[in-house]
Amino acid sequence: MKKYITSESVTEGHPDKLCDYISDSILDAYLELDENSRVACETMAGKNKIYISGEITSKANVDIEKIVRNAIKEIGYTKENGLDPDNCIIDIDICHQSEDIALGVDNSKDSLGEGAGDQGLMFGYAIDETKELMPLALSLAHKLSKRLRDVRKQNIISYLRPDGKSQVTIEYEDNIPKRIDTIVISTQHDEVELEKLRKDIKTNVIDYVIKDLIDENTKIYINPTGRFVIGGPIGDTGLTGRKIIVDTYGGYAHHGGGAFSGKDPTKVDRSAAYMARHIAKNIVANGYAKECEIGLSYVIGYAKPISININTFGTERISKEEIINKIESTFDLTPRGIINYLKLNNPIYKKTTNYGHYGKEDLPWEKIIEL
Repeated sequence: MKKYITSESVTEGHPDKLCDYISDSILDAYLELDENSRVACETMAGKNKIYISGEITSKANVDIEKIVRNAIKEIGYTKENGLDPDNCIIDIDICHQSEDIALGVDNSKDSLGEGAGDQGLMFGYAIDETKELMPLALSLAHKLSKRLRDVRKQNIISYLRPDGKSQVTIEYEDNIPKRIDTIVISTQHDEVELEKLRKDIKTNVIDYVIKDLIDENTKIYINPTGRFVIGGPIGDTGLTGRKIIVDTYGGYAHHGGGAFSGKDPTKVDRSAAYMARHIAKNIVANGYAKECEIGLSYVIGYAKPISININTFGTERISKEEIINKIESTFDLTPRGIINYLKLNNPIYKKTTNYGHYGKEDLPWEKIIEL
């Protein structure tokens, strides 16, 4: 039986990703000076203005405005292409973490250390169809978006601007990837002939990234609406936390709804989701299943998860009971246990922001262990 699965990715210059990157840059700056910083930082970008809000409690003294301007420059925005890093308006409205929330985090109700910073459910997922154990359509979409960044920053295609998107549709037969059905790329650009742009993107991005699974029936759309000169926050308001499917599994797996960027690891939206990915990846990497989804849920103020759910989609090679036993005997799933195990108090979050929070070998939750 045939089925089709589509996943998208966006470049670091997408307005929402710009905001994610700014929020994670602020988080990293606080953690670098005070590893116990409590950060919940939100960013909004529109026209030539950046608005920073949220709750931060820390011993660190951080120049937030400088961090914001540097982040905009690192992505590649300029006065000419949509956002002036030196002269944009930056409005900062930060207060301390709510004392009511801090009560539950600092001392858990079940006397097991720090409690969860919020209620919620988090999912981790892995599948053996790529070497990084990530879904194929999402993996290819991220690679296309990263290549858009590279050809822009390396001046291979000199007229590209920071904003852009990619999308890949895979055709499956009996749950096995057979071919690429559709590729979509939309990229911001200077004034340039559309046919030149389409030829350059096909040659330097699509053909560079994708070596197989394309056939004569693969549909390729490059800037399908035509002109895309106005982009970034001048064309579309950006906001932290609006690309949660891009950040995770591209629609292949469940999502609890919590965003990642700008949140310190006491927020289980982030830390428990990373741990769930670590567990799911290692179940697949150790050969216990070909596909695995782990679900965790927490109550604010309590340390231990109230439920652990596992789905191996009929691909398990040992019983689910054995897998659950391995999880419970190996991992401490309290917030403090997760933070210590994955070393999440380090300033590592800027490198998670773009092109997915999973599948990058240098991140601690991607480490393969003997389970």
